Amino acid sequence: MEAFVTTLLLTAIVQTGDRSQLLCAGLAMRFDRRAPLIAAVLAASVAGAAIAAIGGQVVGDWISRDALSLFYALSLLFAGLGMLGWRRPVDLLQGWRIGPFFTTLFGVMILQFGDKGQFIVAATAARSHDALWPLLGGAAGTVIGLLPGVVWQDELARWPLRPVRIGAGLCIAALGILLALSAFGLV
Repeated sequence: MEAFVTTLLLTAIVQTGDRSQLLCAGLAMRFDRRAPLIAAVLAASVAGAAIAAIGGQVVGDWISRDALSLFYALSLLFAGLGMLGWRRPVDLLQGWRIGPFFTTLFGVMILQFGDKGQFIVAATAARSHDALWPLLGGAAGTVIGLLPGVVWQDELARWPLRPVRIGAGLCIAALGILLALSAFGLV
């Protein structure tokens, strides 16, 4: 259950103001139909979390406990640092003519593949030697993180996303540093 809760919280937080959330907001304004977008976000989130969780569980069986601790610490450190850095503008996929569901599904899957949330899910699955709870937590956290873009797309531009990203990024990076030092036996 710890793997579920930590993955849910961390993946929801790292989506705040991220390119995937902004893409969802842009697609919600473009298509003006929320149901297919929400369904696509759910499908993309489950697919991405499943790939990460299964991959993490496989890796977890191959490497030592200390290496797993370091893997988890680095996933948090780089997720936090990723929240602090500049991000490229979001392509709103104007040229895609495959409808709201598939545009959202493929757009979110492409942006999420190898992103911060997936590494957190993989590292949690590796550390816990369980794919189910990190998968469920990661999928739920990603959905929670992306839904504000779909539901409140107009208001999202007025939210103070940059200060939230900086504060959360610093906290997550600091936690990653602390866990890395612990993995090396320095704390």
